Amino acid sequence: MSMDEIRLLADGMLGRLARWLRLLGYDTVYENHADDLELARRARAEGRILLTRDRALAARRGLRALLIESEDVQEQVRQVVETLGPPPNPALSRCSVCNTPLEPAAPQQVADRVPPYVLQTQERFGICPECGRVYWAGTHLEHMRRYLGEFLR
Repeated sequence: MSMDEIRLLADGMLGRLARWLRLLGYDTVYENHADDLELARRARAEGRILLTRDRALAARRGLRALLIESEDVQEQVRQVVETLGPPPNPALSRCSVCNTPLEPAAPQQVADRVPPYVLQTQERFGICPECGRVYWAGTHLEHMRRYLGEFLR
């Protein structure tokens, strides 16, 4: 499997993990309300690796699955990276909420959607074409990078 083919599906127990994997650059869909049958069907249909803490689900025949061992999100991220390799996309390139790749946006495109101070201090923006969220390298970015770095240590 090549790096750009790593596509993940996180089950309902792994919402926090899904969000952090998206921030790292993994294509990660999160299913909060699907039953085991639907999760298995979707993972197979979309060519995704199922991330689950459910041993029986992970052991299903014909299903590419990774049994997540820890309850701690940092350990979960570490397990995914050690097992599947580094993320295929750059960090902070996907919407952390809906998983869509972000598109670059000019300041004038987001002027009515960000605080005036942000518009004055930032030059680069990303926008999610699916849910419309706007991203920029604010003061939270360095905190997030340190936190993400801890995951990978």
